[in-house]
Amino acid sequence: MAHESFEDPGTAALLNDHFVAVKVDREERPDVDAVYMEAVQAATGQGGWPMTVFLTPDAEPFYFGTYFPPAPRHGMPSFPQVLEGVRSAWADRREEVGEVAGRIAADLAGRSMSGALSPDRRPPGPEELHTALMGLTREFDAVHGGFGGAPKFPPSMVLEFLLRHHARTGSAAALEMVQATCAAMARGGIYDQLGGGFARYAVDATWTVPHFEKMLYDNALLCRTYAHLWRATGSDLARRIAVETADFMVRELRTEQGGFASALDADSDDGTGAHTEGAYYVWTPEQLRAVLGAEDAEFAAGYFGVTPEGTFEEGASVLQLPDTEGLVDAERVVSVTRRLLAARARRPRPARDDKIVASWNGLAVAALAETGAYFDRPDLIQAATDAADLLIRVHMDWQARLHRTSRDGVAGANSGVLEDYANVAEGLLTLGSVTGEGVWAEFAGFFLDTVLVQFSAEDGSLYDTAADAEPLIRRPQDPTDNATPSGWTAAAGALLSYAALTGSALHRDAAERALGVVTALGGRAPRFIGWGLAVAEAALDGPREVAVVGPPDDPATRALHRAALLGTAPGAVVALGAPGSDDAREVVLLQDRPLVDGRPAAYVCRNFTCDRPTTDPEELAERLRG
Repeated sequence: MAHESFEDPGTAALLNDHFVAVKVDREERPDVDAVYMEAVQAATGQGGWPMTVFLTPDAEPFYFGTYFPPAPRHGMPSFPQVLEGVRSAWADRREEVGEVAGRIAADLAGRSMSGALSPDRRPPGPEELHTALMGLTREFDAVHGGFGGAPKFPPSMVLEFLLRHHARTGSAAALEMVQATCAAMARGGIYDQLGGGFARYAVDATWTVPHFEKMLYDNALLCRTYAHLWRATGSDLARRIAVETADFMVRELRTEQGGFASALDADSDDGTGAHTEGAYYVWTPEQLRAVLGAEDAEFAAGYFGVTPEGTFEEGASVLQLPDTEGLVDAERVVSVTRRLLAARARRPRPARDDKIVASWNGLAVAALAETGAYFDRPDLIQAATDAADLLIRVHMDWQARLHRTSRDGVAGANSGVLEDYANVAEGLLTLGSVTGEGVWAEFAGFFLDTVLVQFSAEDGSLYDTAADAEPLIRRPQDPTDNATPSGWTAAAGALLSYAALTGSALHRDAAERALGVVTALGGRAPRFIGWGLAVAEAALDGPREVAVVGPPDDPATRALHRAALLGTAPGAVVALGAPGSDDAREVVLLQDRPLVDGRPAAYVCRNFTCDRPTTDPEELAERLRG
């Protein structure tokens, strides 16, 4: 619609003469998007983008749609026809339009999520979580991996639930679904086989042809998923994908200020001056020969699945990876990949959206911190630290309130929503567990206190916007996952981890009450509340609290710390510090935890009740298996 209608002079004149046109960036204002999308879905039975909504001057909606073509097509009115119809109705039947708008606004304002909570507000137990697993098993694509049909989105949050469920119960089915899905995505066209990183989704059920846009949030979530899969299984493929995805984020999305940009566009100049989706990424046999020569081009075509017919448009192919990769000449693969990547770098690059979104940077902080710790990559931990520092310096104000976005080191005007506070807290808590710096947990506590004061309802539900935010016709509440964890369940997870570090009953109670919605929805729609199910697994397991005490430069301390971070117990929380240090004083879990016979030690606890301490990393690892 942007190219067909908004840039058309005739349509633009009609729009500007009779309407006040407002274009909403739903990444900056997810609250506005959520409210009016709910109205569109209620009125039409479906939603989607672009979303077209006509409002009264009081911002009450009265006519809705999604895409309107520039000319009548397949029974659909053209966008100019819609504009004329709405203009006529507003001019000739304004009272009727106002009544309709008032009824719609009243209906939306009266909706509440309280009915979706379990009656006793309790988090899911073993039976509910098993029911969710059975629901996912029914929807699992046993041939191609993933869940459901085309289009297919990376099910990051569901995969985290399945990994935690396997750790707690030993379920082979849960782990098999993760392994099959992760392998299919890693070998498919949705993954950039040359430069690393995942596209937003696949347009087909086989993960072959992606929508080539690369989003920060997808790559942060998937980087963490593959790192956790490696932690559970030792898979070489999972390790490679986790590291390559982390490197992609740092190389392609990191900004001069240390944060991470939102996205890379799907399209770029195809060499003719036209912008074409996928032009940067796809290859023809002729293009391979031009770069590699005939012999290596034939090898590369067979290895990456490049055919004369193509798997994309106009005979071009999206690179894929065969499941026989270990049977070919590894050195030749490295040589071919390096030369193709260098040639691709000379193509016109996709544009980058340099907007820094607090929530998505919180996800990146968590992923990079853990990946750096698992694979001995201090540069990744430093990248996570720099991004966390930006969130504190630029996005946080003097009242410990978050701005949702920034650009070039300047905070935007929009206030943070629940997912910003929750995912930033999650990232900071993870960074603190990796670095042993208690200040990150302290900042997380500030943001979670704001969640309790500004976003919580008396019934235990959570709002997406703060109590003092700009009022909309409805205060949005949505516990279901979309492309990222919902603010509701992300907050439950961060609250639960913070309570495990601090012993705060207030934060623990808030987390458990918020998880009541998972009890209600997990059995009916497990694909859309995966992060809530993952948090529920952590709550059911404890989560286990691990205090590692000892001098930070002592190899014995480092060995215990590594064993703690690699534990697969669902949602386990790790604290690191030397007895008597500032970090030990700031983190309650570390207090009154002495060395054992002068040696570094680890304490494994649940609800601050601890087993006997151990100085043996192998014994600690055994205690932290699921």
